[in-house]
Amino acid sequence: MTTHTAEPGKRPVRGNQTLAKRVREALLALGGEAHRAVVIEQIAKHMGHDARQIPEDLQEAVILSFEQNWRDERRRAAYGFHLPFGEGSHRWGLVREQTYAH
Repeated sequence: MTTHTAEPGKRPVRGNQTLAKRVREALLALGGEAHRAVVIEQIAKHMGHDARQIPEDLQEAVILSFEQNWRDERRRAAYGFHLPFGEGSHRWGLVREQTYAH
């Protein structure tokens, strides 16, 4: 999901670093690991949205932001993003700090 075709009149969905930071904050608040739907719900609530009616463009932007940062080795290390069950998994996580210690 690295590209998205926007409907006529709508801006294309793009991930961004602000959303990546919010993903990290949500994962930290959720204990370091959670299903992406729970992470999106947490971010939407923080932004003032009704968790029962999260805008589709926000959902797509959060997913895209995670994926863009997870695929970039430097940014993945900076945010600590991790897919505990491998690529294609909808469970997102953060690499534990102890993992970095040698």
